[in-house]
Amino acid sequence: MEWNFQTAENIAAALRAGEVTSAELTEEAIARIERDDKAVNAICVPDFDRARTAAHEADRARARGEDRPLLGIPVTVKESFDVVGMPTTWGLPPHRDYMPAEDAVQVSRLKAAGAVVLGKTNVPVGLQDVQTFNEIYGTTNNPWDHRRTPGGSSGGSAAALASGFGALSIGSDLAGSLRTPAHFCGIYAHKPTLGLTASRGMVPPPGPALPVEHDLAVVGPMARTARDLALLLDVMAGPDPLTLGVAYRLALPPARHERLGDFRVLVLDEHPLIPTGSAVRAGVNRVADALIGSGARVERNSPLLPDLTEAGLLYTQFLFSGSVARFPVEAYEQLQARAAELSADDRSLDAARLRAMVFRHSDWMEASQRRALHTHAWRQLFAEFDAVVCPITPTPAFPHDHHPDPLHRRLDIDGVGHPYFDALVWAGLATLPGLPATAVPTGRSPEGLPVGVQLIGPAFEDRTPLRLAELLEQEIGGFQPPA
Repeated sequence: MEWNFQTAENIAAALRAGEVTSAELTEEAIARIERDDKAVNAICVPDFDRARTAAHEADRARARGEDRPLLGIPVTVKESFDVVGMPTTWGLPPHRDYMPAEDAVQVSRLKAAGAVVLGKTNVPVGLQDVQTFNEIYGTTNNPWDHRRTPGGSSGGSAAALASGFGALSIGSDLAGSLRTPAHFCGIYAHKPTLGLTASRGMVPPPGPALPVEHDLAVVGPMARTARDLALLLDVMAGPDPLTLGVAYRLALPPARHERLGDFRVLVLDEHPLIPTGSAVRAGVNRVADALIGSGARVERNSPLLPDLTEAGLLYTQFLFSGSVARFPVEAYEQLQARAAELSADDRSLDAARLRAMVFRHSDWMEASQRRALHTHAWRQLFAEFDAVVCPITPTPAFPHDHHPDPLHRRLDIDGVGHPYFDALVWAGLATLPGLPATAVPTGRSPEGLPVGVQLIGPAFEDRTPLRLAELLEQEIGGFQPPA
Protein backbone atom coordinates (compact mmCIF):
# COMPACT_ATOMS: atom_id res chain seq x y z
CA MET A 1 0.00 0.00 0.00
CA GLU A 2 1.22 3.51 -0.80
CA TRP A 3 0.91 5.79 2.20
CA ASN A 4 1.97 9.19 0.85
CA PHE A 5 -1.57 10.43 0.18
CA GLN A 6 -3.27 8.71 3.11
CA THR A 7 -4.85 10.91 5.75
CA ALA A 8 -3.14 11.42 9.09
CA GLU A 9 -6.17 9.82 10.72
CA ASN A 10 -5.81 6.66 8.62
CA ILE A 11 -2.06 6.55 9.12
CA ALA A 12 -2.49 6.81 12.89
CA ALA A 13 -4.97 3.92 12.84
CA ALA A 14 -2.60 1.80 10.72
CA LEU A 15 0.28 2.53 13.09
CA ARG A 16 -1.83 1.51 16.08
CA ALA A 17 -2.88 -1.69 14.30
CA GLY A 18 0.70 -2.56 13.40
CA GLU A 19 0.00 -2.43 9.67
CA VAL A 20 2.95 -0.12 9.05
CA THR A 21 5.85 1.38 11.01
CA SER A 22 6.89 4.98 11.28
CA ALA A 23 10.26 4.01 9.81
CA GLU A 24 8.51 2.63 6.71
CA LEU A 25 6.31 5.72 6.38
CA THR A 26 9.29 8.01 6.71
CA GLU A 27 11.39 6.16 4.14
CA GLU A 28 8.48 6.24 1.69
CA ALA A 29 8.00 9.99 2.23
CA ILE A 30 11.71 10.68 1.81
CA ALA A 31 11.82 8.65 -1.40
CA ARG A 32 8.89 10.59 -2.81
CA ILE A 33 10.47 13.94 -1.91
CA GLU A 34 13.79 12.94 -3.48
CA ARG A 35 11.95 11.81 -6.61
CA ASP A 36 9.43 14.63 -7.09
CA ASP A 37 10.58 17.75 -5.26
CA LYS A 38 13.14 18.80 -7.85
CA ALA A 39 10.24 20.01 -9.97
CA VAL A 40 8.18 21.48 -7.11
CA ASN A 41 10.83 22.80 -4.68
CA ALA A 42 8.56 22.70 -1.65
CA ILE A 43 11.03 21.26 0.88
CA CYS A 44 13.69 23.94 1.22
CA VAL A 45 15.50 22.46 4.26
CA PRO A 46 15.31 18.64 4.37
CA ASP A 47 16.09 16.98 7.69
CA PHE A 48 16.04 13.35 6.67
CA ASP A 49 18.67 11.91 9.02
CA ARG A 50 16.95 13.25 12.12
CA ALA A 51 13.57 12.23 10.67
CA ARG A 52 14.78 8.65 10.38
CA THR A 53 16.00 8.76 13.99
CA ALA A 54 12.69 10.22 15.19
CA ALA A 55 10.76 7.55 13.28
CA HIS A 56 12.70 4.72 14.92
CA GLU A 57 12.16 6.38 18.31
CA ALA A 58 8.42 6.57 17.58
CA ASP A 59 8.34 2.86 16.73
CA ARG A 60 10.14 2.01 19.95
CA ALA A 61 7.74 4.22 21.93
CA ARG A 62 4.76 2.43 20.37
CA ALA A 63 6.31 -0.93 21.17
CA ARG A 64 6.44 0.22 24.81
CA GLY A 65 2.70 0.88 24.69
CA GLU A 66 2.79 4.64 24.17
CA ASP A 67 0.17 6.33 22.00
CA ARG A 68 0.21 10.04 21.23
CA PRO A 69 -1.94 11.98 18.72
CA LEU A 70 0.73 12.16 15.97
CA LEU A 71 3.07 9.39 17.08
CA GLY A 72 5.14 8.34 14.07
CA ILE A 73 3.34 10.52 11.48
CA PRO A 74 5.62 12.34 8.98
CA VAL A 75 4.97 16.10 8.81
CA THR A 76 6.57 19.29 7.51
CA VAL A 77 7.04 22.73 9.07
CA LYS A 78 6.95 26.17 7.44
CA GLU A 79 10.47 27.61 7.22
CA SER A 80 9.55 30.57 9.41
CA PHE A 81 9.17 28.39 12.53
CA ASP A 82 12.30 27.96 14.62
CA VAL A 83 13.62 24.40 14.69
CA VAL A 84 16.86 23.63 16.52
CA GLY A 85 19.46 22.34 14.07
CA MET A 86 17.91 24.01 11.01
CA PRO A 87 18.23 27.60 9.76
CA THR A 88 15.39 30.08 10.10
CA THR A 89 15.79 32.71 7.37
CA TRP A 90 12.29 33.90 6.35
CA GLY A 91 13.90 34.03 2.89
CA LEU A 92 16.05 37.00 3.98
CA PRO A 93 19.60 36.70 2.55
CA PRO A 94 21.33 38.50 5.48
CA HIS A 95 20.02 35.74 7.77
CA ARG A 96 20.72 32.70 5.60
CA ASP A 97 22.94 31.21 8.35
CA TYR A 98 20.82 32.06 11.39
CA MET A 99 20.35 29.02 13.65
CA PRO A 100 17.79 29.37 16.48
CA ALA A 101 18.63 28.21 19.99
CA GLU A 102 15.26 26.58 20.71
CA ASP A 103 12.23 25.16 18.94
CA ALA A 104 9.17 27.28 18.31
CA VAL A 105 6.38 26.41 20.72
CA GLN A 106 4.38 24.77 17.90
CA VAL A 107 7.37 22.67 16.82
CA SER A 108 7.73 21.55 20.43
CA ARG A 109 4.07 20.55 20.43
CA LEU A 110 4.45 18.60 17.19
CA LYS A 111 7.40 16.70 18.64
CA ALA A 112 5.63 16.12 21.96
CA ALA A 113 2.69 14.68 20.03
CA GLY A 114 5.10 12.26 18.35
CA ALA A 115 5.31 13.76 14.85
CA VAL A 116 8.30 13.04 12.63
CA VAL A 117 9.56 16.29 11.07
CA LEU A 118 10.76 15.67 7.51
CA GLY A 119 12.00 19.22 6.99
CA LYS A 120 11.04 22.82 6.38
CA THR A 121 8.92 24.24 3.56
CA ASN A 122 9.68 27.28 1.42
CA VAL A 123 8.41 30.85 1.98
CA PRO A 124 8.48 34.24 0.24
CA VAL A 125 10.90 36.95 1.35
CA GLY A 126 9.88 38.09 4.82
CA LEU A 127 6.59 36.15 4.36
CA GLN A 128 5.32 39.25 2.52
CA ASP A 129 3.94 37.87 -0.73
CA VAL A 130 1.16 35.69 -2.10
CA GLN A 131 3.80 33.80 -4.09
CA THR A 132 6.67 31.70 -2.73
CA PHE A 133 10.17 32.56 -3.93
CA ASN A 134 13.37 33.94 -2.43
CA GLU A 135 17.06 34.29 -3.25
CA ILE A 136 18.14 31.60 -0.78
CA TYR A 137 15.89 28.69 -1.73
CA GLY A 138 14.47 29.67 -5.12
CA THR A 139 10.91 29.35 -6.41
CA THR A 140 8.26 26.87 -5.31
CA ASN A 141 5.96 25.72 -8.09
CA ASN A 142 2.33 24.73 -7.94
CA PRO A 143 2.08 20.91 -8.19
CA TRP A 144 -0.90 21.29 -10.54
CA ASP A 145 0.94 23.55 -12.99
CA HIS A 146 4.61 24.34 -12.47
CA ARG A 147 4.22 27.61 -14.34
CA ARG A 148 1.98 28.89 -11.55
CA THR A 149 2.48 29.86 -7.94
CA PRO A 150 1.32 27.67 -5.04
CA GLY A 151 0.47 30.89 -3.18
CA GLY A 152 2.09 32.36 -0.13
CA SER A 153 3.32 32.73 2.38
CA SER A 154 2.68 29.09 3.38
CA GLY A 155 3.09 28.08 -0.27
CA GLY A 156 5.80 25.51 0.41
CA SER A 157 3.61 23.70 2.94
CA ALA A 158 0.59 23.63 0.60
CA ALA A 159 2.70 22.39 -2.31
CA ALA A 160 4.24 19.72 -0.08
CA LEU A 161 0.85 18.40 1.02
CA ALA A 162 -0.54 18.40 -2.51
CA SER A 163 2.56 16.46 -3.61
CA GLY A 164 2.29 13.81 -0.89
CA PHE A 165 5.28 15.06 1.11
CA GLY A 166 4.05 14.31 4.63
CA ALA A 167 0.53 14.07 6.01
CA LEU A 168 0.34 17.43 7.81
CA SER A 169 2.03 20.81 7.95
CA ILE A 170 1.92 23.96 10.02
CA GLY A 171 1.84 27.49 8.63
CA SER A 172 0.81 31.03 9.49
CA ASP A 173 -1.77 33.54 8.29
CA LEU A 174 -1.84 37.33 8.30
CA ALA A 175 -3.11 38.03 4.78
CA GLY A 176 -4.47 34.64 3.78
CA SER A 177 -1.11 32.87 4.08
CA LEU A 178 -2.76 29.60 5.11
CA ARG A 179 -5.95 29.96 3.09
CA THR A 180 -4.63 31.21 -0.27
CA PRO A 181 -2.08 28.38 -0.72
CA ALA A 182 -4.75 25.87 0.29
CA HIS A 183 -7.08 27.31 -2.36
CA PHE A 184 -4.33 27.34 -5.02
CA CYS A 185 -3.16 23.77 -4.28
CA GLY A 186 -6.48 22.05 -3.53
CA ILE A 187 -5.87 21.22 0.14
CA TYR A 188 -7.39 22.22 3.50
CA ALA A 189 -6.17 24.85 5.97
CA HIS A 190 -7.56 26.51 9.05
CA LYS A 191 -6.93 30.05 10.26
CA PRO A 192 -7.69 29.78 13.98
CA THR A 193 -9.38 32.43 16.09
CA LEU A 194 -6.88 35.14 16.96
CA GLY A 195 -5.10 34.13 20.18
CA LEU A 196 -6.05 30.45 20.09
CA THR A 197 -2.64 29.13 18.99
CA ALA A 198 0.63 30.32 20.53
CA SER A 199 3.15 31.64 18.00
CA ARG A 200 6.39 32.10 19.98
CA GLY A 201 9.32 31.10 17.79
CA MET A 202 7.57 32.15 14.58
CA VAL A 203 9.50 35.43 14.44
CA PRO A 204 11.80 37.10 11.89
CA PRO A 205 15.43 36.20 12.50
CA PRO A 206 17.37 36.81 14.64
CA GLY A 207 14.49 36.93 17.09
CA PRO A 208 14.12 37.16 20.03
CA ALA A 209 11.46 34.48 20.36
CA LEU A 210 9.06 36.07 22.85
CA PRO A 211 5.43 35.24 23.78
CA VAL A 212 4.06 38.29 21.95
CA GLU A 213 0.36 38.81 21.30
CA HIS A 214 -0.07 39.57 17.58
CA ASP A 215 -2.55 42.09 16.23
CA LEU A 216 -3.73 40.06 13.20
CA ALA A 217 -1.43 37.09 12.61
CA VAL A 218 -2.07 33.49 13.66
CA VAL A 219 -0.45 30.10 13.20
CA GLY A 220 -2.52 27.12 12.14
CA PRO A 221 -2.84 23.64 10.61
CA MET A 222 -2.74 22.47 6.99
CA ALA A 223 -3.85 19.03 5.81
CA ARG A 224 -5.55 17.06 3.05
CA THR A 225 -8.83 16.52 4.94
CA ALA A 226 -10.99 18.53 7.30
CA ARG A 227 -10.76 15.88 10.03
CA ASP A 228 -6.97 16.05 9.89
CA LEU A 229 -7.19 19.83 10.39
CA ALA A 230 -9.15 19.25 13.58
CA LEU A 231 -6.64 16.61 14.72
CA LEU A 232 -3.71 19.00 14.26
CA LEU A 233 -5.54 22.00 15.73
CA ASP A 234 -6.07 20.02 18.94
CA VAL A 235 -2.28 19.64 19.14
CA MET A 236 -1.62 23.31 18.38
CA ALA A 237 -4.31 25.02 20.49
CA GLY A 238 -3.58 26.45 23.91
CA PRO A 239 -1.67 29.25 25.64
CA ASP A 240 2.06 29.79 25.51
CA PRO A 241 3.57 28.17 28.62
CA LEU A 242 5.63 31.34 29.18
CA THR A 243 2.50 33.48 29.44
CA LEU A 244 1.46 34.02 33.04
CA GLY A 245 -1.97 34.79 34.40
CA VAL A 246 -3.75 34.16 31.09
CA ALA A 247 -7.47 33.41 31.12
CA TYR A 248 -7.87 30.91 28.31
CA ARG A 249 -10.51 28.71 26.71
CA LEU A 250 -8.64 25.45 26.44
CA ALA A 251 -11.84 23.51 25.83
CA LEU A 252 -13.27 24.82 22.58
CA PRO A 253 -17.06 24.46 22.40
CA PRO A 254 -18.39 21.72 20.14
CA ALA A 255 -19.62 22.47 16.64
CA ARG A 256 -23.04 24.09 16.62
CA HIS A 257 -24.46 21.33 14.42
CA GLU A 258 -23.64 17.79 13.34
CA ARG A 259 -25.88 17.63 10.25
CA LEU A 260 -25.33 19.73 7.13
CA GLY A 261 -29.03 20.52 6.89
CA ASP A 262 -29.04 22.18 10.32
CA PHE A 263 -26.55 24.92 9.41
CA ARG A 264 -27.57 28.53 8.83
CA VAL A 265 -25.18 29.94 6.25
CA LEU A 266 -24.62 33.33 4.63
CA VAL A 267 -23.11 32.95 1.15
CA LEU A 268 -21.13 35.81 -0.42
CA ASP A 269 -19.58 35.89 -3.88
CA GLU A 270 -19.32 39.64 -4.57
CA HIS A 271 -17.06 42.28 -3.01
CA PRO A 272 -17.44 46.00 -3.73
CA LEU A 273 -13.67 46.49 -3.96
CA ILE A 274 -12.74 43.72 -6.41
CA PRO A 275 -14.54 41.43 -8.90
CA THR A 276 -14.84 37.70 -8.31
CA GLY A 277 -13.51 35.54 -11.14
CA SER A 278 -15.93 33.12 -12.77
CA ALA A 279 -14.06 30.00 -11.61
CA VAL A 280 -14.14 31.10 -7.97
CA ARG A 281 -17.77 32.19 -8.22
CA ALA A 282 -18.61 28.70 -9.54
CA GLY A 283 -16.85 27.17 -6.52
CA VAL A 284 -18.89 29.31 -4.12
CA ASN A 285 -22.06 28.27 -5.93
CA ARG A 286 -21.13 24.56 -5.74
CA VAL A 287 -21.01 24.91 -1.97
CA ALA A 288 -24.25 26.90 -1.88
CA ASP A 289 -26.01 24.26 -4.00
CA ALA A 290 -24.78 21.47 -1.72
CA LEU A 291 -26.03 23.33 1.34
CA ILE A 292 -29.42 24.01 -0.22
CA GLY A 293 -29.70 20.42 -1.41
CA SER A 294 -29.06 19.21 2.13
CA GLY A 295 -31.78 21.41 3.58
CA ALA A 296 -29.52 24.04 5.15
CA ARG A 297 -30.81 27.59 5.48
CA VAL A 298 -28.88 29.65 2.94
CA GLU A 299 -29.07 33.41 2.52
CA ARG A 300 -27.26 35.57 -0.05
CA ASN A 301 -27.37 38.85 1.89
CA SER A 302 -28.05 40.13 5.37
CA PRO A 303 -28.32 43.58 6.97
CA LEU A 304 -26.21 42.17 9.81
CA LEU A 305 -23.12 41.86 7.57
CA PRO A 306 -20.55 44.61 8.32
CA ASP A 307 -19.93 47.02 5.45
CA LEU A 308 -17.48 45.22 3.14
CA THR A 309 -15.94 48.40 1.74
CA GLU A 310 -15.08 49.74 5.18
CA ALA A 311 -13.89 46.30 6.27
CA GLY A 312 -11.54 46.12 3.27
CA LEU A 313 -10.16 49.59 3.93
CA LEU A 314 -9.70 48.95 7.65
CA TYR A 315 -7.94 45.66 7.05
CA THR A 316 -5.66 47.31 4.48
CA GLN A 317 -4.79 50.02 7.01
CA PHE A 318 -3.84 47.55 9.74
CA LEU A 319 -1.93 45.28 7.36
CA PHE A 320 0.18 47.98 5.73
CA SER A 321 0.69 50.23 8.76
CA GLY A 322 2.65 47.38 10.31
CA SER A 323 4.62 46.56 7.18
CA VAL A 324 6.93 49.60 7.46
CA ALA A 325 8.07 49.09 11.04
CA ARG A 326 11.66 48.34 10.02
CA PHE A 327 11.91 50.75 7.09
CA PRO A 328 14.91 53.13 7.13
CA VAL A 329 14.12 56.80 7.84
CA GLU A 330 14.82 57.84 4.25
CA ALA A 331 12.31 55.36 2.84
CA TYR A 332 9.68 56.42 5.35
CA GLU A 333 10.16 60.07 4.42
CA GLN A 334 9.67 59.18 0.75
CA LEU A 335 6.39 57.48 1.63
CA GLN A 336 5.28 60.57 3.54
CA ALA A 337 5.98 62.75 0.53
CA ARG A 338 4.02 60.43 -1.78
CA ALA A 339 1.10 60.26 0.64
CA ALA A 340 0.97 64.05 0.85
CA GLU A 341 0.45 64.18 -2.92
CA LEU A 342 -2.69 62.01 -2.82
CA SER A 343 -5.98 63.65 -3.59
CA ALA A 344 -8.34 63.82 -0.63
CA ASP A 345 -10.95 62.19 -2.89
CA ASP A 346 -8.77 59.15 -3.65
CA ARG A 347 -10.47 56.29 -1.78
CA SER A 348 -8.74 53.48 -3.69
CA LEU A 349 -7.02 50.61 -1.93
CA ASP A 350 -3.70 51.82 -3.38
CA ALA A 351 -4.26 55.13 -1.60
CA ALA A 352 -5.32 53.36 1.60
CA ARG A 353 -2.11 51.32 1.55
CA LEU A 354 0.07 54.38 1.11
CA ARG A 355 -1.72 56.40 3.79
CA ALA A 356 -1.54 53.46 6.19
CA MET A 357 2.23 53.20 5.80
CA VAL A 358 2.57 56.70 7.27
CA PHE A 359 -0.08 56.33 9.99
CA ARG A 360 0.29 58.33 13.16
CA HIS A 361 -0.60 56.63 16.43
CA SER A 362 -3.82 58.61 16.60
CA ASP A 363 -4.76 57.28 13.13
CA TRP A 364 -4.18 53.74 14.34
CA MET A 365 -6.28 54.30 17.45
CA GLU A 366 -9.17 55.62 15.38
CA ALA A 367 -8.96 52.60 13.07
CA SER A 368 -8.82 50.33 16.10
CA GLN A 369 -12.08 51.76 17.42
CA ARG A 370 -13.77 51.20 14.06
CA ARG A 371 -12.48 47.64 14.03
CA ALA A 372 -14.07 47.06 17.45
CA LEU A 373 -17.42 48.06 15.96
CA HIS A 374 -16.92 45.58 13.10
CA THR A 375 -16.01 42.82 15.55
CA HIS A 376 -19.20 43.52 17.50
CA ALA A 377 -21.22 43.41 14.28
CA TRP A 378 -19.81 39.95 13.51
CA ARG A 379 -20.91 38.76 16.96
CA GLN A 380 -24.43 39.90 16.14
CA LEU A 381 -24.31 38.23 12.72
CA PHE A 382 -23.28 34.90 14.27
CA ALA A 383 -26.32 34.97 16.51
CA GLU A 384 -28.32 34.61 13.29
CA PHE A 385 -25.91 32.51 11.18
CA ASP A 386 -23.47 29.69 11.90
CA ALA A 387 -20.99 30.34 9.09
CA VAL A 388 -20.21 32.61 6.16
CA VAL A 389 -19.08 31.06 2.86
CA CYS A 390 -17.04 33.33 0.58
CA PRO A 391 -13.98 33.45 -1.70
CA ILE A 392 -10.42 33.40 -0.40
CA THR A 393 -9.06 35.33 -3.36
CA PRO A 394 -10.71 36.16 -6.72
CA THR A 395 -8.88 33.67 -8.98
CA PRO A 396 -7.28 30.23 -8.99
CA ALA A 397 -3.47 30.02 -8.95
CA PHE A 398 -1.91 32.56 -11.31
CA PRO A 399 1.37 32.41 -13.28
CA HIS A 400 4.61 33.29 -11.50
CA ASP A 401 5.21 37.06 -11.49
CA HIS A 402 8.51 38.08 -9.92
CA HIS A 403 8.55 41.76 -10.79
CA PRO A 404 10.67 43.32 -8.02
CA ASP A 405 8.05 45.99 -7.32
CA PRO A 406 4.74 44.32 -6.40
CA LEU A 407 2.93 47.56 -7.24
CA HIS A 408 3.74 46.86 -10.90
CA ARG A 409 2.22 43.37 -10.80
CA ARG A 410 -1.33 42.91 -12.04
CA LEU A 411 -3.85 40.22 -11.19
CA ASP A 412 -5.82 38.98 -14.19
CA ILE A 413 -9.47 38.46 -13.28
CA ASP A 414 -11.34 37.08 -16.29
CA GLY A 415 -9.13 39.04 -18.68
CA VAL A 416 -9.06 42.35 -16.79
CA GLY A 417 -6.00 43.49 -14.81
CA HIS A 418 -6.34 44.63 -11.20
CA PRO A 419 -3.85 45.84 -8.56
CA TYR A 420 -1.96 42.85 -7.16
CA PHE A 421 -2.70 43.44 -3.48
CA ASP A 422 -6.39 44.32 -3.93
CA ALA A 423 -7.10 40.58 -3.86
CA LEU A 424 -6.29 40.49 -0.13
CA VAL A 425 -9.63 42.01 0.88
CA TRP A 426 -11.38 38.60 0.91
CA ALA A 427 -8.74 37.12 3.23
CA GLY A 428 -8.99 40.21 5.41
CA LEU A 429 -12.70 39.66 5.98
CA ALA A 430 -11.95 37.05 8.68
CA THR A 431 -8.57 38.46 9.72
CA LEU A 432 -9.79 41.95 10.70
CA PRO A 433 -12.14 40.69 13.47
CA GLY A 434 -9.88 37.73 14.36
CA LEU A 435 -12.37 35.06 13.32
CA PRO A 436 -11.67 31.40 12.47
CA ALA A 437 -11.80 30.49 8.78
CA THR A 438 -11.42 27.09 7.16
CA ALA A 439 -10.23 26.81 3.55
CA VAL A 440 -11.84 23.92 1.66
CA PRO A 441 -11.46 22.67 -1.93
CA THR A 442 -14.59 22.85 -4.05
CA GLY A 443 -13.50 21.40 -7.38
CA ARG A 444 -11.58 22.55 -10.46
CA SER A 445 -11.53 25.54 -12.77
CA PRO A 446 -12.08 25.03 -16.53
CA GLU A 447 -8.27 24.92 -16.83
CA GLY A 448 -8.13 22.09 -14.29
CA LEU A 449 -6.77 24.19 -11.41
CA PRO A 450 -7.99 23.74 -7.83
CA VAL A 451 -10.60 26.17 -6.52
CA GLY A 452 -11.48 26.67 -2.88
CA VAL A 453 -13.61 28.80 -0.57
CA GLN A 454 -13.37 29.82 3.06
CA LEU A 455 -15.89 29.04 5.79
CA ILE A 456 -15.80 31.83 8.38
CA GLY A 457 -17.10 30.97 11.84
CA PRO A 458 -17.79 32.63 15.21
CA ALA A 459 -14.87 33.59 17.46
CA PHE A 460 -13.52 30.66 19.50
CA GLU A 461 -16.04 28.34 17.85
CA ASP A 462 -13.43 26.92 15.47
CA ARG A 463 -15.07 23.51 15.58
CA THR A 464 -18.12 24.89 13.78
CA PRO A 465 -16.42 25.78 10.44
CA LEU A 466 -14.24 22.66 10.79
CA ARG A 467 -17.32 20.45 11.13
CA LEU A 468 -19.00 22.24 8.24
CA ALA A 469 -15.86 21.58 6.18
CA GLU A 470 -16.02 17.89 7.04
CA LEU A 471 -19.68 17.62 6.06
CA LEU A 472 -19.10 19.47 2.78
CA GLU A 473 -16.18 17.14 2.03
CA GLN A 474 -18.57 14.21 2.31
CA GLU A 475 -21.07 15.99 0.03
CA ILE A 476 -18.94 17.51 -2.77
CA GLY A 477 -15.59 15.76 -2.37
CA GLY A 478 -12.27 17.07 -1.16
CA PHE A 479 -8.58 16.81 -2.00
CA GLN A 480 -7.51 14.95 -5.12
CA PRO A 481 -3.83 14.42 -5.95
CA PRO A 482 -2.48 16.28 -8.99
CA ALA A 483 -2.07 14.14 -12.07
